[in-house]
Amino acid sequence: MTAPLAHQRPCTVRVFTQRFSATPLGARLARHLALNQLHGWGIPHGTDVSDAAAVLVAELAANAVTHGRVPGRDFELRLALAPAVLRIEVSDTRAERRPPTSGDVPPPSALAESGRGLVLVETLADRWTVLSRAPIGKTIQAELDLPHRPQVPTQDAN
Repeated sequence: MTAPLAHQRPCTVRVFTQRFSATPLGARLARHLALNQLHGWGIPHGTDVSDAAAVLVAELAANAVTHGRVPGRDFELRLALAPAVLRIEVSDTRAERRPPTSGDVPPPSALAESGRGLVLVETLADRWTVLSRAPIGKTIQAELDLPHRPQVPTQDAN
């Protein structure tokens, strides 16, 4: 006789990981797929969290393509949804040219044509950091605190 199956807890962390070509099209696709994934996880398009995540993914992916690009290497997007936080990670394979850390982002000059991406990350993310990536590269990790636990749609068993 076998023991009855123990009650399993529902999944408390959802993860999405995808690699993209280090091109402007890859950065755009990362943003679109991230928003689609968040919508599937119960964070609808047009909400404050979805809009903030869209800007964070767009800026971090654009930075990976512009500053972290190594010819022939992709960048990676990872989303992790926990009960109280959404973590967004964008990794590239360029170890040098590390961006400033949280709190050290210099404001761009008024006439500068670039340099506002990390200012947006600093403004929108509740926390963010730059991490070393093994074996080579870096990961920019940004977190958004969630005002409430998203209602994740369940799949019907047919």
